Amino acid sequence: MNLKIVVIIPAFNEEDSIALVINDIPNLVEEIIVVSNNSSDKTEENAQKAGATVLKESKKGYGFACLKGMEYVAEQEKHPDIVVFLDGDYSDYPEELPKLLKPIREENKDLVIGARVKRLRETGSMTFPQIFGNWLATKLMKLFFQSTFTDLGPFRAIKYEKLLALNMEDKTYGWTVEMQLKALKNNFSYTEIPVHYRNRIGVSKVSGTIKGAFMAGVKILGWIFKYSFN
Repeated sequence: MNLKIVVIIPAFNEEDSIALVINDIPNLVEEIIVVSNNSSDKTEENAQKAGATVLKESKKGYGFACLKGMEYVAEQEKHPDIVVFLDGDYSDYPEELPKLLKPIREENKDLVIGARVKRLRETGSMTFPQIFGNWLATKLMKLFFQSTFTDLGPFRAIKYEKLLALNMEDKTYGWTVEMQLKALKNNFSYTEIPVHYRNRIGVSKVSGTIKGAFMAGVKILGWIFKYSFN
């Protein structure tokens, strides 16, 4: 099956890692879109040199960057079949992308999450707030929605038509959990694929600070309770 696949990478000051991420993405991808989220370093320059389409989003927030990428995709003459999201800090393994695509290609799944399972995680690659937050969020999703999700991992693939149907709106930390919750509410088919995860290059803008970890936790729980009682 010859599918058009695009990758969207939100990036904020990832000059040391962004080219590594781009270079490790398999050739089966038609376009790599890096959305610079108000970067002040050489992220944009390095991404462009590595062959990516570079967009600029001045409003800070992971969701803002993802929405900017989606806006660009929607404006193209030919839309993709699948959109892949991954981070620009080189914590994900882009070369594992075919593993995420396989359930969509062969089982017609709508959404595939790359699950950062413990046995495949590099020591220290996830902080305690991340591990606890993922555990709590996925346990609540299981309780309220009978979900089988175990992670809110950023490395994910989704059918483009299904992505549009979700009407994504979160501008900051809740983007990943919003996608999963809305997929559950819409009865989309989904699965998780275990992926490797390593220590990121540079300091995390979310889990690397107390404020960032707290705000992310509040936003994630907010989305879960909003959908649980709506």
